[in-house]
Amino acid sequence: MGATMIGLVKEHRGPGATLKEVPVPTIGDDEVLVHIKATSICGTDLHIYNWDAWADKTVLTPNVFGHEFAGIVVDIGDRVRGVKIGDHVSAEGHMICGTCKACRTGNGHVCPNTKSFGITAPGCFAEYAVVKASNIIHNAPELPFEIACLQDPLGNAVQTVLSGDIVGKTVAIIGVGPIGLLAIKVAKACGAGAIYAVDINPNRLKMALQMGADVTINAMEARTSEELRRLTDGEGVEVVLEMSGNPVAIADAFEAAANAGRVSLLGIPTKEVSLDVTNQIIFKGLKVEGITGRKMYQTWYQMKGLLNQHRVDLASVITHRFTLDQYEEAFRLMHEGQCGKIVFTH
Repeated sequence: MGATMIGLVKEHRGPGATLKEVPVPTIGDDEVLVHIKATSICGTDLHIYNWDAWADKTVLTPNVFGHEFAGIVVDIGDRVRGVKIGDHVSAEGHMICGTCKACRTGNGHVCPNTKSFGITAPGCFAEYAVVKASNIIHNAPELPFEIACLQDPLGNAVQTVLSGDIVGKTVAIIGVGPIGLLAIKVAKACGAGAIYAVDINPNRLKMALQMGADVTINAMEARTSEELRRLTDGEGVEVVLEMSGNPVAIADAFEAAANAGRVSLLGIPTKEVSLDVTNQIIFKGLKVEGITGRKMYQTWYQMKGLLNQHRVDLASVITHRFTLDQYEEAFRLMHEGQCGKIVFTH
């Protein structure tokens, strides 16, 4: 019997997860083995843990899940170049084919043949993980593991914020969960004008102000689109970043957008969304963009530039630290929205 490790496994196609002993994964010629030092919980992990319709349609089981990590390389395959044992690393979680039209035209982040780390392939909520060498992102040894493991969600925020012009423009971030909070920091660092944060959770709205939002709106107390139009002298918001995935919030996001504005959609709805396409998109001349993952690898270089020059402080987004055996408490906090980023130290 080979070596084993403890991993958090999505074992059954239903709510919950199981912490159990699993084999240490073996590497292929083009892969590396990473000793995981820190991981963080993503909204996608919560979808998997709760097991909603998206998870049931998308996720492979049984499988170690989790995809946001930092660690140290402890073994490399025979054909690996550019990565060595002892390197401090994170990784891009989309494993793409490299040969389809999307990949060959600079759009690998939407490769139709993608395998996703921790979703359709084994992930990082464990002691060790196998990663394609081509997906490795090098980290400075002095970068703390708990900060380095946040680069994946930071990349979501960076791609969403920078999918169009942001400088000096009014920005509404609808849904200020962990990625929404990061988006506030990125938008501020990249020269946005007024930043409006929208949520239904008072705790997260308070955090949004701490992250740099200028105004917060509780969508339980006021209609988002009406309040945003009031704040912008009736014009609407020039850039709307939809992070919640809530169908009602998405419809309101389009209503709140200014004519010729931009709406970037990152939140994942769990059911169909009804929109007035004629009046809310076509006649308003909106630019609409769906956001998935990070552009490979443009987004990584953008976020490294922000991190290396200390334009974005990630430490303030971390509100809780747990060990992996405390996963039930961690996911409860995520489900209740009583947290920023939650980090597991391994």
